[in-house]
Formats: sequence, structure tokens, C-alpha cells
Amino acid sequence: MRLTLVALATLLGHYRRHPGQLAMLLLGLWVAGALWSSVQAINASAKESYARAEALFTSGLDRLERRDGEALSRGDFVALRRAGLPVSPLLEGEAVSVTDERLTVIGIDPLTLPGDSAFATAGSPSSSDPGGLTAFFTPPWQTRLAPATAERLGLEASTAPGATPTLADGRTLPPLVLAPSLPPGTLVMDIAAAARLLGRGETLSRLVAEAGALDAAPAGYRLVRAETLAAPGELTASFHLNLTAMALLALIVGLFIVQAALGLALEQRLGLLRTLRALGVPGRTLVGVLALELVLLGLAGALVGIASGVWLARALLPDVAATLQSLYGAAVGTRLALPWHYWLGGLGVTLGGLAIAGSGTLWRAARLGVLELGQVQAWRAGFQRQLRRQAVGGGLAALLALATGAWLATRPPGEGLVAGFVMIAALMLTCALWLSPLLAAGLAGLGRLARHRPLTQWALADLQLQLPRLSLAMMALAIALSANLGVGSMVGGFRLTFLDWLDQRLAADLYLRPPVERFDEVQAWLERRDAVTELLPTAEADATLVEIAADGATPRPLGLPVTLFGITPGERLTPSWPLLETAAGRDAAWAALASGEGFINEQLALGQGLAPGDRLVLQAPSGRDPQTVRVAAIYPDYGNPRGEVLLTAARLRERFDAPPGSIGIVLAEGHEADPLARALSARFDLGDQAVLDQRRIKALSTEVFERTFAITRALNALTLAVAALALLASLLAQARERRRRLAPLWALGVPRRTLAGLQLAQLGGAALVTGLLAVPLGIAITACLVAVINVAAFGWRLPLHVFPGEIALTLATALAVALLAAGLPALTLWRTPPRALLAEEETT
Repeated sequence: MRLTLVALATLLGHYRRHPGQLAMLLLGLWVAGALWSSVQAINASAKESYARAEALFTSGLDRLERRDGEALSRGDFVALRRAGLPVSPLLEGEAVSVTDERLTVIGIDPLTLPGDSAFATAGSPSSSDPGGLTAFFTPPWQTRLAPATAERLGLEASTAPGATPTLADGRTLPPLVLAPSLPPGTLVMDIAAAARLLGRGETLSRLVAEAGALDAAPAGYRLVRAETLAAPGELTASFHLNLTAMALLALIVGLFIVQAALGLALEQRLGLLRTLRALGVPGRTLVGVLALELVLLGLAGALVGIASGVWLARALLPDVAATLQSLYGAAVGTRLALPWHYWLGGLGVTLGGLAIAGSGTLWRAARLGVLELGQVQAWRAGFQRQLRRQAVGGGLAALLALATGAWLATRPPGEGLVAGFVMIAALMLTCALWLSPLLAAGLAGLGRLARHRPLTQWALADLQLQLPRLSLAMMALAIALSANLGVGSMVGGFRLTFLDWLDQRLAADLYLRPPVERFDEVQAWLERRDAVTELLPTAEADATLVEIAADGATPRPLGLPVTLFGITPGERLTPSWPLLETAAGRDAAWAALASGEGFINEQLALGQGLAPGDRLVLQAPSGRDPQTVRVAAIYPDYGNPRGEVLLTAARLRERFDAPPGSIGIVLAEGHEADPLARALSARFDLGDQAVLDQRRIKALSTEVFERTFAITRALNALTLAVAALALLASLLAQARERRRRLAPLWALGVPRRTLAGLQLAQLGGAALVTGLLAVPLGIAITACLVAVINVAAFGWRLPLHVFPGEIALTLATALAVALLAAGLPALTLWRTPPRALLAEEETT
């Protein structure tokens, strides 16, 4: 044991003499653990919020709606209860806090709710509830909320119980009671208190019943089954999978830094290892001491990385929460809620990655004999063997990528999400493994061409000597550059496609969503206005796709929830509405839609393998007989996480009892949107959100888009920064040895300016080659992202866009990173006084 401790102290003493290598090693562990842990913390917090939201909003409750489109009222509830139906009322609205946070207000009747629902739990007595159930539904009532929601009201969680905060409009909430089971941003109170707070009178938002409690909808109502409601965790799964993939990439880049640091440290300690072996330390003990050193350093770096990851997650979580709210309507708390297994998982992943990164170093140390430990040539010969193994490994990775691509080509579109990531990983591994052999072969060839240029030949030979120490940093740089190019091109192409799609879909000048009960009245009023040339009313409903029947094929049963959307084809809408595929041309497709056939969105077509001409059997929740719809065309529908069937609004209301939705208003030439919007609001007492200008919708949609990819861009930038740090750390760690090799050249009369320029040219050239290799890899990653990953994760295809500006930026970034990394050692050489250079030369 004493021998082990002495050997460990001796080996750790190396880092006291070379603190740069220790910093490089800890840096790799830190950034690897921090980026991975931050994304896992975000995912864990989001999933915890989803669990609460799903328990509250999709807790197996069926829903009743009126067939005539009128708003539900207390009278409906009383009549149905007297008829013996186990329904319960819900009232939902929105409130704005003094901190300008939008909060969802939900009013419940805890006495009639199903006993095992999360709504009933929210209204039941708790340890923090001094008055029990009676205090909840009797004046002054109570407001149940999650601790994180109290902060949105400007209160501390510790002082929130019993407080009666004031909202932005001056209304006062009932006394607060904390309920940790509630999702963030939600206020639950008795329905009488909610009606009073929201000014709704006897209006209700929903009537709910336990799933399966109602066999059919009562007369005058339609029944929406609980299984047709999409859970937020299902909708956002692909979003979190992409985040995890980005974090895994950052973890791999960080581990490249670790492996580079370990290899450099081991190479510089060869003489020390030989001395320890000569003094009687067994080889097995020495390898065990090296492994113990890895564990100690790994624990230090992993703990710091996890702590930094939590800080980074707190900084990124508000943007992620806003993105998920905008895209999927999923409420995610802005406070981290981390389970115990998160900490163990983060530590395990970081230490596991360290074990993989350090296993090669331990294996090489264990295989070297006592006499070989001090021979640099033996170590270089080992590197040559390593290059050959890397070339073979890169070939195997390329075969894996080709095999995965061939397998994906045989699968239906929309399948193979994991296989897509495997193919991207194989492509990255191919590039990383082939990079060093290609650089070595290129340097050897250039060296033969520069036989008559001694200084150039020396620079190439010197770069070959540095290659074992720079190869891993160059690999990390290549992976980061290709990932940046791939993701950047994908996001840029998506942005162009999305904005073009918005221009095509938003054909009207104004969009109005009137109350359902006044829809016909508002439409009739608009038809009499001279400023309006065309109205484009819509309708919307949920349904279940129960069967698919292709021509000549056996019908395929399904039970898939889909959305039914109704539009009104018109002179403005029809020419601009995009179609991807039709049965007999664009004009024939619109004629078929007018005759009762339907369009389906790309998500449904790819997910179920549908094509124009197929027949869909749809079951409306109203309980009516199933309806058969023939597919006439497929259209793009970016941003929609569900399958959708498009009919005319009139057919949808007729065949599926769908309530009216919004009205698109096309203005006559020369008329402005603002006067009509003001007239509508004044005439029908509509809120600010009821009338939307087309330009405002585009601005909001673009804002949502930019926010959606904010986290992706942040992780991309951090990954590239990590690769730059890897290169910088590699150079700084060997800066002293570099000066020793340059000192004889200076002594022979080569100016320091020339020596500094040689350093910049060496690394700049290597980085340029790395960037040139990263460009085709980045384009391949873009193609895989848009053709496989995006289709499988989100359900739609994107056109492949290659941006010359992105390619030029990739090459410029490679050069800038390399020149920055080489600049500090070159500047140190420039400032080194002649006496110090002579001293360096004396030690060579």
C-alpha cells in the first residue's frame, strides 16, 4: 500500500511541473460533464413538468362539447347532472401577474370531479392547507399553485402561503396554498372563485367525465375521448432527443481533449515510468496507480462539470421553456427539479467516458517494456501502428455508414431515427479516424517535394513530429466544424422553407377568431362590409383514424388520433396553398376537395405510408357513423406535431359536426387592416388577441422559430469553443518543448519573426486541411438531418440547402481557431529574450 501511495505521489508530481497539462485534462472533463449535465438537467426538469401536466390535463377525462357551437354554461351542467350523467364543470382562463407572466387559471368543482383525477387532488386537503376542502370552495376561497409559480407572482415560496397577491389588472387572487403536484404557471381554484376572477358569469370552458363513464354523447353534445388528446411528453420527445444528441456530441469532443492530455502526459512521463519500474514497482501496480490517478482526477473534473452544468441549465432553461410553450403548448418550469439519479447519472457518464478515453493510454503503458519506456522512437513506431489501425477503423466506420444508409433506403420514410443518428455518428467517426492518416500522408508527400527547401522541409518534419500530440485536438475540431456546418445549414434551410411556407399559407390580410356562439353573426356582418372582398372561414375538430384502405389492398385498421381542419378555398387561398403531391394535378386536387375529398399533411402521409388515392375511415368523437374520405393531395405542414386531414370548412361542419374556428379576411384593394380591426373589436367587444394582422402572425411565428433553435445554436457554439480550447490547450501544454526545438534554429541564424511565422503556417495549414475535410462531412450531415432525422423526429421533409457562406465561415473558423491557438505560443517566442533562448538551446 505504501509503495502504491509513493508511486501515486510521484506520478502526480508531474502535474506540479506541468500545470498546463493538468488544466487541459480537467478542462476536458469539465466541459464534457458540464454540457452533458446541463442538457440532462433541462430534460429531467422538463419531463417532471410534463408528468405533472399530463396528470392534470390528460388524466383520463373525457370531454363534452355542444353540437351547436354555443358556449357551455352552468345550465348545461345542471341539466346533465339531473339526467344522471357524471360530468363535472371546468373553467379556464388567463391572468397576467405584476411581473408580466401569463398564468393559466383553472376553476374546478372538487365535489363532482372523478376521485382519482389530478384535478380532484389539486382541490383536496393538504398539509399546507389550514382549512381543508371547505376552505377551498367557500369564500374567501383558495388558490392552489406550484412553488415555482409563486415566484412568477413576485413572491418567495416560503412566504407565499396565505398571501393574496394582486394581478397586473388590479384583481386580487384568493389566499395562496402551495401544491407541488401542479404544473408551473397554473392557478387552480374553486369554479365560483375563477368565474368571479375572470368575469365569466355562468360560462364554462369544459364539461369532463371519467374516461369510459359515458357510452355515448347525450343529445345536443359531442364526446371527445381522452385518448385523442396528445400528451406533451409525446409531442416533445423528438425535441429532447435532438438536445441529447447535441450534448452527446459535446461530451465526445470533451473526451477528445481528455485523451489528448492523457497521451501527452504519458509520453512525457516515459522516463519516470522507466525509473519506477527499475526501482522495483511491478508493471501491474504501475498501471493500477495510473488508473487510480484517472479516478481521482475524473472525480474532481466530473463534480465541477456537473455543478457547472446545473448553472448552465439554469441559464438556458427559460429559453427552452419558452420554446416548448410556443411550439407545443407544454408548460415547463423555469426552476430545476433534479431527481437523485440525475447526479449519479452525470457522474457515471463522465467517469465512463473518462474510462473509455483513458483505456487506450493504460493499454499502451501496460504493453511497453522497461527498456522501451524511455525510447521515443518506440513510441513513434507505436503511433505509426496507431495510424494504420485508425485507417482501418475509419474504413469500417465508413462501411457502417453505408450499410446504415442502405438499410434506411429500404425502410418507409419517417422510420429509423436511431439509425439516422448511428449513420451520422459513423460518418463523424470516419472523418475523425481518417484525419490523422491523411495529414501524415500529406506531410510526407510535401516533405519529398520540398527537398531543396531546408527550412520548409524542417517545418513539415516538425509538424509530423507534433502530429501525435495534435491529432486528437484536430479530430475534435473536425467534428465540431462539421457539426456546426451541418446543423447551421439545416437551420438555415428550415428558416428559408418555413418563411416561404408562411407566405403561402397566410393568404388573408386579417385573421379573426370570434366566440363560437357569435361566429355566424360576425361572418354575416363582415359579408356586408365594402372593405372585405373575400372571407375564408375555417373549422377544426378531433377524430380517430380507424382504418386505411389503399386501392387493391386489404384495409389496415388503426386507432390514430388526428386533427380535422376545414378551409374555404378562394381566389386568394387556392393559388398560394402549397401541395407536395397530387393524384391528377393541382387543379384536379382542388376540384376533388370541393367535391368532398380531402388533403392530408405530410406528417400523416409519411407516418402511415399514405399516397393520393388512398381512402381514410374517420370516426368523429360525436358518435356519428364513421366517414370515408379519399386522399386527393398531400401538403406541407411545418410545426404541426400531429397528423391532419384537410376538408372544406362546410364539409367538415356537415359531416363531423365540427365547431367553427377562425375567419380569414381578404381586404379590397386600397383598404387598410387597422380600421376594420378596430371596428370589429368595437362592434363585437373582442379582445386584443381575437383579431390578428397577417404581419403580426408572421412576426410571432418567426420569433418562435428563432427561439426554437436558440438552444441548438448555443450548444453548437459551445461545442466549437470546446474544440478550440482543445487545440489551444494542446499547444500550450507543449509550448516549452516547442521552444527547445526552435532554439537551435534561432542559434543557426533564423530570425524569431520567421520562426513565429513558421508556427502559424504549420498549424494554419493543418487546420485548413481539417476544415476542407469537415466541409463534405458537414454537407453529408445536413443531408442526413433533413432526409432522415427531421422526417423521423418531426414528420416532414426539408429541401437540402447548401450555403456557400456557411462553408466559407467553416473554413474561416478553422483558420481563426488554429491561428488563435498558435498565436499565444508564437507571441511567447517573439517576446522571449535571446538569453532565454540560449538557455533553452543548452537544455536540448
